[in-house]
Amino acid sequence: MPDTQDIETREEPRTAQIEALAAELRERRRRQGLSLEALSARSGVSRSMISKVERGEAVPSTVVLSRLAEALGTTFAALMMPASTEHEVLVIPRARQPVLRDEATGFSRRVLSPVLPGRGLDVVLNTLPAGAETGVFTPHRSGVEEYVWVQRGRLRAQLGEAEVLLEAGDSLFFDATVPHAFSNPGEEPCEYLLVIDSSVRR
Repeated sequence: MPDTQDIETREEPRTAQIEALAAELRERRRRQGLSLEALSARSGVSRSMISKVERGEAVPSTVVLSRLAEALGTTFAALMMPASTEHEVLVIPRARQPVLRDEATGFSRRVLSPVLPGRGLDVVLNTLPAGAETGVFTPHRSGVEEYVWVQRGRLRAQLGEAEVLLEAGDSLFFDATVPHAFSNPGEEPCEYLLVIDSSVRR
């Protein structure tokens, strides 16, 4: 039975971003020949929740969306932003950068990088309120690596059995094939840049 822990969604009126996410998730699932039940079993997200997201009736938490992306063999950013065909110079205005925010925790993720065919590099700006936690992200497939740079505040990273505390200006690299989670032990919001490199999946 799918694990529904960490699933936090909110009902809200449809927006262009929500509709785009719903369509992309539905299209990728169907393209792989997966039923709602099959994707549920693979991701650990309930069938009813996947159905709601695909209909644009619920906004998934960042943890849930990451689970779905991993189950579909894609990335968080690829589900949030349509692929671009421009490679040489590409400007993404702030207003067009997808943002996903967890209402329960205030944790937000802003996608800064374009989705380019054949390239698996996501750049995401995360903001974690004081005392908040991201929830546990599912392990990525073999070959996926993550880089973190703390712009301001403090960040605690739980990486499998290891735990590290980062201050403003600190950076971190880790093999993302283990369960990982982040929390803010400080008294001010923490902003950190996250780079997910899935370009070489061994």
